[in-house]
Amino acid sequence: MSAELTPARERIVLWLLALTQFTVIMDFMVMMPLAPQLMQAFHIEPAAVSGAVSAYAWCAGLSGLAAAMYIDRFDRRKLLLTVFALFTLSNLACAAAPNFHVLVLSRAFAGLTGGILGAIVMAIIGDLIPAHRRGAATGVVMTSFAMASVAGVPTGVMLAAHYGWASPFYILVVCSLPILLLAARILPALDSHLPNRVPLSAMVPNLIALYKEPMHLKAFLLSVVNMMTGMMVIPFISPVLVSNVGLQPAQITYVYLAGGLATFFTARLIGKWADRYGAQKVYRIVSLLFILPVLFITHIPAMPLVGVMLFFPFFMVLASGRNIPMQALMTTVPDPGRRGAFLSANAAIQQVGTGLGALLGGLTLHTEVSGHISGYGLNGWIAAGMAVLTVLWVGQVRGAAFKAAPVGEAKPA
Repeated sequence: MSAELTPARERIVLWLLALTQFTVIMDFMVMMPLAPQLMQAFHIEPAAVSGAVSAYAWCAGLSGLAAAMYIDRFDRRKLLLTVFALFTLSNLACAAAPNFHVLVLSRAFAGLTGGILGAIVMAIIGDLIPAHRRGAATGVVMTSFAMASVAGVPTGVMLAAHYGWASPFYILVVCSLPILLLAARILPALDSHLPNRVPLSAMVPNLIALYKEPMHLKAFLLSVVNMMTGMMVIPFISPVLVSNVGLQPAQITYVYLAGGLATFFTARLIGKWADRYGAQKVYRIVSLLFILPVLFITHIPAMPLVGVMLFFPFFMVLASGRNIPMQALMTTVPDPGRRGAFLSANAAIQQVGTGLGALLGGLTLHTEVSGHISGYGLNGWIAAGMAVLTVLWVGQVRGAAFKAAPVGEAKPA
């Protein structure tokens, strides 16, 4: 980095990164509540919608894997601006897709670009923010999930209900352009890591070494199972609420609005808890609590809209809250010189988990003649089991400071 940021500019940069993440998360999340409209417009089954989600995830995973070889070779500011511009083009391609096959290809393009933006954002946080404040900083950036839930997804669903499924993607393009211009103006140069970059001939060996590091492998396993846990359930919430619970597609707006409002106020709080009590401890608590709303939503009975709106904030707060301490923990795992490569590789692993979760979750679901979607309860029990596995495994994931502490010196928790 060319110069140390003042506290005021640091806050501005963090909120700018949150806005960048907002567009990425909205792009991914909006596909899920759009499922009923897509099923009707293209005459497809829920498994086909999960296939579109998986196409994004698989391509994002491949992109993250490739990015691990080059992300630390560029100024992170320039790389963020370039990838974000391509991501904006991918949303324009989604909006203009004339049929479902082209939409799936456009989602793959979105995965190739949007899939590594999260890794770049987290690498920037790792470069700018000291380790003892990264939980709070991650909490600020993770409010993007809340912003997407409160402002993005509900608006997208409402527009889709009135103007067609493509309208949310046009909105994303309109939102992305000013964010791109603001990022070009506000972000400082982020090139302090460049003097330590490895030669081109060492890129592939270094990538292999990255995946051979035992602590990295433990972190990657946590990431993939964490993502699979949520994706066994989340992509199918909207079609189940419409087909099984009896809500109208437009009413999904209010459900996500209620959940998003709650996460907006809890994301930063969970981040501060992670800094104060330790990322591992907070992750365990939130993950165990997450099991309860998972089992309820996958066995949800018919109920009025008000009942769903009262429950859904608990699900959203805990679903997003699990990722805050986990992401803060991931920034501490690698040595600083390999942070960008590690986080890109981790982003690839997370997308693999996303794709596997959505794919496996779709395989268990079947639409009955009556329109009722069956098999969702099984998804809930599988997700609950995975959540327990992550709680047991998170203690195995340690940071570089822990590994580097001299013998006889207390190691950080």
